[in-house]
Amino acid sequence: MTKGRSPLKTAPIGVFDSGVGGLSVWREIVHLLPGESMLYLADQAHVPYGARSPREVAALTHAAVAWLLDQGAKLIVIACNTASAAALTSLRQQWPDVPIVGMEPAIKPASQATKTGQVAVLATPGTLRASRFSNLVERFANGVQVYTLMGTGLVEMVERHELSGPTVERKLQKVMIPIQDVAVDYLVLGCTHFPFLRESIQKVVGENVVLVDPAPAVARQTRRVLQNRQLQSHANGPVSWRFVTTGDLPAFRTSTKRLLGDILASPEKPISFQALDKKKLHFSGA
Repeated sequence: MTKGRSPLKTAPIGVFDSGVGGLSVWREIVHLLPGESMLYLADQAHVPYGARSPREVAALTHAAVAWLLDQGAKLIVIACNTASAAALTSLRQQWPDVPIVGMEPAIKPASQATKTGQVAVLATPGTLRASRFSNLVERFANGVQVYTLMGTGLVEMVERHELSGPTVERKLQKVMIPIQDVAVDYLVLGCTHFPFLRESIQKVVGENVVLVDPAPAVARQTRRVLQNRQLQSHANGPVSWRFVTTGDLPAFRTSTKRLLGDILASPEKPISFQALDKKKLHFSGA
């Protein structure tokens, strides 16, 4: 073992999402923390989470976290707004000693930065219906009008790697109807799938609207938590990237390589893809 690297420090960061959307967070963490091994779990057998009940999403998320911890993850990132809204509080109650980083729509920075006093949030139904979202608006959007845009169907497009083109733009135009005559100057991307649609979204809303992606902030929070817990690894030892799905493995491998592009072209890092039977995801806690 390299001097100064404890077994816990060399353990992977576990990143969880319902599908490939969390890769937008994964890539920010890798960029900021190149010395960390990564374990990514996509529950594609149940994607999308946005239309599921909070209780079902919470159960699926607890099962995923239990599996990631069983695999030795030292920190968990819930790279899914819907899962964070449904389960983050109960996850921290169930595993009080485990560092868990979640997602939330970036209402605060958008509300602080707006010049027009009008911002929009593009998210899934599960995120927009959650009390966590309404609490964010109440806490941070004082004096700011927040428009909610329900991105139904957009997650599925990203899962199919439909990121641009006339069909995607027509879908986005329908989604953006509530703000087409409104002076919105900031649009919050409230689902980790949506940064992969960034170019298409920007084309539809125009260059004057700033898109807010919370993934870089989540990566910075991940680094802070690792440093505070003295768990951060460094680039002086072996680093591996492991990608696991409960769905179709060949399709997942193809989507991951397309979405991450040159990042996965690094030959010195062991990279593996694995299928996981969804029946192996079970949670026996309260």
